[in-house]
Amino acid sequence: MGILDRFERRLDRMVNSAFARAFKSEVQPVEIASALQRECDDRAAIVGRDRTIVPNSFSVDLAPSDFDRLTVYRDALSREHADLVREPAREQGYAFVGPLAVDIKRDDELETGLFRVLGEAAPGDVPVDLHLPRAWLDVAGQQVPLTQDVSIIGRGTEADVVVADPGTSRRHAMLRLRPTPSIVDLGSTNGTLVDDIRAEQSDLSDGSVITLGSTRIVFRTKET
Repeated sequence: MGILDRFERRLDRMVNSAFARAFKSEVQPVEIASALQRECDDRAAIVGRDRTIVPNSFSVDLAPSDFDRLTVYRDALSREHADLVREPAREQGYAFVGPLAVDIKRDDELETGLFRVLGEAAPGDVPVDLHLPRAWLDVAGQQVPLTQDVSIIGRGTEADVVVADPGTSRRHAMLRLRPTPSIVDLGSTNGTLVDDIRAEQSDLSDGSVITLGSTRIVFRTKET
């Protein structure tokens, strides 16, 4: 089942098919969902190897009749559409510079059945994803929480986890938390070791020791 199919099923369960009745001959929520995904893909910006920034703040402009009809569902629909953007972003390794938000607004110049979607990258604090496994890195005795699905580790200031070690490449390795925790070497000069074994890619478990240059980093998922 595709993402858009799951989206429609969630909406149907949430309001007992009220969405389907409300939008039977007008704007369909799945149409807005498709437009949001296209806007996300069209405005994706590659800012470095394995790091692509996409919009996190979206406005959806609707004609007066469409807007008035869905007002009662506005908050729920905004949340569901934000989740719909988040799911494929996780799968493609996209990154956000701020929290996801979908604002549904009325535009008196639009005709019934027409709508407009615009997305932008709006900086802000990205909330911790409660669906992620709780994990952190112990870097030289300092705990660095992992609050996103994909984290770049390296010496460069653009890395998510910065390691001040001349033997570490600017973008040394990529750590993923899903579907299972793993680390991938990004073509670094000195390579990546996991539990003292050189690895291009390796699964991680609680207590795994990652060595980048001369720096040993402990991956943690459990309280000690």
